[in-house]
Amino acid sequence: MFQLKFAIITPALITGAFAERVRFNSFMVFIILFSIFIYMPLAHATWHPEGILAKFGVLDFAGGTVVHMSAGWAALASAVYLKGRKTPTHSPARISYVILGTALLWFGWFGFNAGSAGAANGLAAYAFATTTTASAVAAIAWIFVDIIRGKKPSAMGACIGAVVGLVAITPAAGFVSIPHSIVIGLVAALVSNLVVFLRSKTSIDDTLDVFPCHGVGGMVGMVLTGVFANSNVNSVVTVNGLYFGETGLFLAHVVALIAVSLFAFFGSLLLIKITDLITPLRVHEEEEKLGLDITQHDEEL
Repeated sequence: MFQLKFAIITPALITGAFAERVRFNSFMVFIILFSIFIYMPLAHATWHPEGILAKFGVLDFAGGTVVHMSAGWAALASAVYLKGRKTPTHSPARISYVILGTALLWFGWFGFNAGSAGAANGLAAYAFATTTTASAVAAIAWIFVDIIRGKKPSAMGACIGAVVGLVAITPAAGFVSIPHSIVIGLVAALVSNLVVFLRSKTSIDDTLDVFPCHGVGGMVGMVLTGVFANSNVNSVVTVNGLYFGETGLFLAHVVALIAVSLFAFFGSLLLIKITDLITPLRVHEEEEKLGLDITQHDEEL
């Protein structure tokens, strides 16, 4: 049941990339295909003892590769294929909801990361601590990067940064020290903020910046797990990270990053095309203007 929570959240993350322009029935077809042909193979490859990535030496404590990278690349593929909304909106309806949602996410993330220790033990407490520090540092760093870029410090920015930090520490939570989790949160915020800015200069309409936050955050976390993983933190680590003078784990993570990225992006792109052939994905322009709450569900908040 615990692992099913990971399988449930991954397709849910993707929806943020194509919000406001996809038919609900078509969306259901796509996430079923994604779960079977993208998520499940990655979960087996990474977390099963006989999985190809596990045997290659890849470490992923709580889903940075399996969940966030796969969702991020699928989100980018979706945004590229579906193209932009006709009338995009960029401001949240209520910032109070964003803050509440971030708080709930942050609290729930302790279940994912600390829970991945498999027991209420010292490793779970360690993962709890690294999750907290990485997220807090990323939230602060995001605000400072916004200020440097000439933007005003905002609760929205802090919330985005916090989520990016949570994403980045996910693969590393039970493998790195608390000081190194601070570095992971900082680097993730800097890189993700830059990618959000670069994405805004393109025509790609990733509605909730799923790829810059989850995809990029997951990749940063994966690479830095290969840098900072420490056998003194977790005995599962048989080869220490690059920071400790060993190269094997880092190189394995770089190779895996490339392989997973290609598999998740092009595999998702193929599944999106297949879904579109089965049942059209995109709503009509008039339906988009009216809003999908009305046209797809006949409901309104």
